[in-house]
Amino acid sequence: MTTLTFNFHNEQEEKVLLAFLDSLNYDYQRIDEGGAINLSKEDVEGLLQTKRDFLDGKTTSRSWEEIKRDLKRA
Repeated sequence: MTTLTFNFHNEQEEKVLLAFLDSLNYDYQRIDEGGAINLSKEDVEGLLQTKRDFLDGKTTSRSWEEIKRDLKRA
């Protein structure tokens, strides 16, 4: 299966494309921002390794305030 991502500039573009897909009886799934996130096997393994490292005391955590401050700088 292949996933396509569309970034619409306005509601009209979205309506036109969805009407076209519907007219061809395409099976599609709409995921709005904040919806499902697909992770690769490598991503999942990286997250699990980070968790193991944390639980084993090999890494430390940071406060939420520090993280928010860093994100504002980016």
